[in-house]
Amino acid sequence: MRDRGYLFQCTGLQQLDDSMMSTTAPLSAYLGFDATADSLHVGSLLQIMILRHLQKSGCRPVVLVGGATSKVGDPTGKDESRKMLNEDDIQNNINGISRVFETFIDFEGEEQGPTAKMVNNEDWLGGLGYLKFLRDYGTYFTINRMLSFESVKQRMARENPLSFLEFNYMILQAYDFLELSRRESVSLQLGGSDQWGNIVQGVELTRKVDQKQVFGLTAPLITTSDGKKMGKTEGGAIWLNADKLSPYEYWQFWRNTADADTVRFLKLFTEIPLEVIDKLEKLEGAEINEAKILLADEATALLHGPECITNIRETADSLFAQKSQGGLNDTSGLERVVLAQADLGATKAVDMFLALKLASSKKDAKRLIAGGGARIVNDPITDENYVLREADFIDGECVLRAGKKRAGVVVLE
Repeated sequence: MRDRGYLFQCTGLQQLDDSMMSTTAPLSAYLGFDATADSLHVGSLLQIMILRHLQKSGCRPVVLVGGATSKVGDPTGKDESRKMLNEDDIQNNINGISRVFETFIDFEGEEQGPTAKMVNNEDWLGGLGYLKFLRDYGTYFTINRMLSFESVKQRMARENPLSFLEFNYMILQAYDFLELSRRESVSLQLGGSDQWGNIVQGVELTRKVDQKQVFGLTAPLITTSDGKKMGKTEGGAIWLNADKLSPYEYWQFWRNTADADTVRFLKLFTEIPLEVIDKLEKLEGAEINEAKILLADEATALLHGPECITNIRETADSLFAQKSQGGLNDTSGLERVVLAQADLGATKAVDMFLALKLASSKKDAKRLIAGGGARIVNDPITDENYVLREADFIDGECVLRAGKKRAGVVVLE
């Protein structure tokens, strides 16, 4: 984990290492996610990869979905309160994010390590009595300590309101750790470095209440070499669910990695052995593109399965061949939307760019056209009010392109 770049802070790294080596039972480690959207994005992938590596090394993963804490909203790193979600929204989001966990973590058997378990903190937080909870656990938290954590200080320094509801979030997360220590013998909580304060509160609560040593371990927050937040692009978030972002677009995201980030991302987001990556680190110039393709192949295969790579590579080769005549040889890996024959001649290209997720808004699509980046195959679109015509379709397909590396297909029904 250290050599791949996963370690940032730990409440007792040497003791944790000793504990993992000395125990006969698998160490149980947990990772928590609130159900604030119906898909996770690539910014969450680092933590999932850590849990996957731990499982393959003999640890037992416990994935917590925050059915209860999603009703509160974690204020960490946020300038404003999160949108309040109802029960149906939360359950729909849990169903969506669970698909990603089941792809990376083994919940069925012993194929890649001890069988993982998924839990929902609604099971214990949902029935808590307020007065009893305050009496039993309120004395273990001090306002002084809570105000000292960076996530709280940042919010207050920006003079943005921090509600009492949100202020309680770290107490609920700390109590989650205590409950999982009791219910599932969990002794390690994972999280990003922005979660350090919340995690420490859980470590301290478990020690004070049950006189039990547990550990917290955080990974660094990943930014790209130009300082941008990992997973944020002009087209929006890089979602992990295929119904929100196609496997081809996901592959293309990794293929477009900056030279300076390629080796680091190979270590963090693939399972390629480190000795192989060390050799790739010596590549220079155009050769680094081979490492980027390997990164894209491996990262996409982990999420969407290795069987999709052939189609994606064929689509990419066809797309970048810059055919001067006709359409692309292979469009099977591209995002697709259907256009009814009756709507032909009345549907603007701007709307189709939006439907294909090649633009984040109509304004963004118009900006793409104005900048010369919008094309039908290789022909530029110069009018923001351009409507699709029958001549734009070849064999029932119209390929729209956003820049040189992103494309989608409008299928005529």
